[in-house]
Amino acid sequence: MEKKLTDTVRTRFAPSPTGFMHIGNLRTGLYAYLFAKRNGGSFILRIEDTDQERKVEGAIDMIYRTLATAGISYDEGPDKDGGFGPYVQTERMSIYKQYAELLVELGGAYYCFCDKERLESLKDANGVHTYDKHCRNLSKEEVERRLKAGEPYVIRQKVPENVVSEYEDMVFGKISVNSADIEDGVLLKSDGLPTYNFANVVDDHLMHITHVIRGTEYLSSTPKYNLIYDAFGWQRPNYMHLPPIMKDATRKLSKRFGDANFEDFIAKGYLPEAIVNYIILLGWCPKDNREKMTMDEIIEAFDVDGISHSSSIFDEAKMRWLNGEYLKAMSEEQFYDVALEWIDKAVGQHDYDKKELALLMQTRVDILSEIPQKLEFLNHFGPHDLAMYEHRKMKVDKPLALKCVLLAKDILSNVDDWNADAIKAAITDGAEKAGLKGGQVMFSMRVALTGEAVTPGGAIEMAVVLKKTESLNRLDFSAKLLADSLND
Repeated sequence: MEKKLTDTVRTRFAPSPTGFMHIGNLRTGLYAYLFAKRNGGSFILRIEDTDQERKVEGAIDMIYRTLATAGISYDEGPDKDGGFGPYVQTERMSIYKQYAELLVELGGAYYCFCDKERLESLKDANGVHTYDKHCRNLSKEEVERRLKAGEPYVIRQKVPENVVSEYEDMVFGKISVNSADIEDGVLLKSDGLPTYNFANVVDDHLMHITHVIRGTEYLSSTPKYNLIYDAFGWQRPNYMHLPPIMKDATRKLSKRFGDANFEDFIAKGYLPEAIVNYIILLGWCPKDNREKMTMDEIIEAFDVDGISHSSSIFDEAKMRWLNGEYLKAMSEEQFYDVALEWIDKAVGQHDYDKKELALLMQTRVDILSEIPQKLEFLNHFGPHDLAMYEHRKMKVDKPLALKCVLLAKDILSNVDDWNADAIKAAITDGAEKAGLKGGQVMFSMRVALTGEAVTPGGAIEMAVVLKKTESLNRLDFSAKLLADSLND
């Protein structure tokens, strides 16, 4: 049964359709993809859907959608047959049954007829359910008799006694487990479905997977899988186990608790390439310590030596910063394209120059979903806190603010060519003639135009965006507010 691995690197990503794409799961797929591409190999997508109870409607489409959005293209998969399919486990049921029965013949597995009640009664000294190998040595005749009688059964792994199963992990080095610590686990369940422990071995072998890349939760169970390879006489693959991604110092990111959903971050306004870039850096670092890299640059730099042995903490603030760097590096046209839907939300039915707004936003947001909040003043303007007009450092109080706002209104009403240079020149000149500081007028004008203490730009930019008529209307409104408050 010996079958040599191919000389060409073949990795796989085998997600289960049990919900959204968790960041840790996506990182596993990314590392498998990067390793294959870095070594001129093939990257395979396999859907592990044997856990039918936890299967979520639409989750398979979500897997395809996530990979496409993340820029991960697979060489083989359910919709791209490379000659090793099917690539969906529930379409491979006859294969698992065939190989489970073959493993029984080879002495690496056996039929178990123990019922649920008996199994539940088995506990070790610590109260843990552990199978006692009751059916391990049934005679061939008894097994055949019970099979013919139609008794329900499972097929269990026949773990060799008194051996040490050992392998060399590409990240963590030598891993050893004594067979005394490995249970005779179920390989094929009574409903004919394989367990993960069996299906992943059979699939990886038949698909010629040369490098199995997965999380450290499988580090200590891999010796059990290797015993199955050995019992078949198959060559073992190489293994690369990845340290976990943590929510904080003590808790792992968990799909079960809704942590770190890739599509949720897209919906928040993160760029796919920024998310991918950040995820890749959770557990790996290039030799030159670069942080912002294209996928091609990452493939070129990716190596196993850069993979950490320690867990990484998912820091959304860091990912937010990195996303901002991606936005700032875009051309004006690129940013406009990705920002337009968010600008549309901010503008509503108003006739503002969306390209002008994009220019205003590009260096002022880290994620695109900040745009509507930063541009809220466009659609929501009215009575505002007049304390905002007071600025001790600039020596502005409400009476002076009123004077500045009225001056700005008077100056701007005479500006015909409505652009930043013309507005700035007019305000600067008018302030000087009125014996006021330009900064005082600009400050008061900005608050009067927006009704906000913090704005995505100064007074000139706000006036350009709002256009002449709206700017004059707002200056008039704010001046009346100030005047009324001073008359009270």
